[in-house]
Amino acid sequence: MASLLEKAQTLISANLHDMVDRALQANSVAVMKQYIRDAENNLDALEDAQATVGGEVKTLERKYNDYKKKADQLDRNIDALIMQGKTDLARAAQVELNSTRRLQEQYHEQWVRQQREYESLQNARLKLEAKLDVIKQEQKELEALMELAKSKEMTVKAIKSLDDLVGVGDSDIARLGESIRGRLDKATAYSEMYASRLDTQMDDALGRAEIDLQLDERKRRLGLADTEPAEEESKSAGEMSSTES
Repeated sequence: MASLLEKAQTLISANLHDMVDRALQANSVAVMKQYIRDAENNLDALEDAQATVGGEVKTLERKYNDYKKKADQLDRNIDALIMQGKTDLARAAQVELNSTRRLQEQYHEQWVRQQREYESLQNARLKLEAKLDVIKQEQKELEALMELAKSKEMTVKAIKSLDDLVGVGDSDIARLGESIRGRLDKATAYSEMYASRLDTQMDDALGRAEIDLQLDERKRRLGLADTEPAEEESKSAGEMSSTES
């Protein structure tokens, strides 16, 4: 129990400013996270210990009250026995009363001692909880500052890289730019050429299709749409007969 209280007191008395300084120097909040883990573990242990001691306090208080009640009853019995002239019985009752009083005092001392320990555990737990809340809040703020610092460092690094490029390799960059623009112009020309060719092909196809539709319409109007295939078949049959002859 003493070791547990010592660990809790060590965490409670930890210097927050020193902790933050070490975290900043290491560019990490690991030291604060470790503190939080240790504090949470000790906090759980303190709660268990406090519950155990609290149970012992109640037990000792009950036993003290039982022995006190018994002692008070013996004290009244002794007075009654003396008044009745029963000295031997009064003497035996007095011996039992003395023993009961001793046990009563022992349980009272243990009760008071455990009550003080219970209160110490409770105070340590409350202080550790308060300190832990502060550390957790500081950790969040410190992490936000760390992220902001990293972002600023990246910005500075990017700006420095741009500064390093100024005036360096201008001719090579210009040559590369010309090459890329040349490729772009060539690709654009090909694209325009293929697009124009596709437009022409589409116009031709659409024009021919429209004319064929117009001719079919005329054939239907003249009544030639259904007879033309029959005539073509007759013509093909005549050609085949003349060939066989």
